[in-house]
Amino acid sequence: MPTYPVKNLKTGEEKELMMSMKAYDEWKKDNPDWDKDWSKGCAGSGETGEWRDKMNKTHPGWGDIMRNKIVPKAARYNNRSITDKYN
Repeated sequence: MPTYPVKNLKTGEEKELMMSMKAYDEWKKDNPDWDKDWSKGCAGSGETGEWRDKMNKTHPGWGDIMRNKIVPKAARYNNRSITDKYN
């Protein structure tokens, strides 16, 4: 379920709402003094990008595992198992 950090435009009060997007849209219509707190809800540079590239950088053996899953005849391509390769 999404979390929405919001801020009251008049009082400056802050809170987090945990609800569906549809419920949040309704809540926004019923509470015009509140708006999304963009300083807390924006994606940082570490949260953007292609997930496959992130996995390859953070888990070096991930690419080998995926190649072995995608290409079931890995022996044909002279691939060793990941345990042999990294031990």
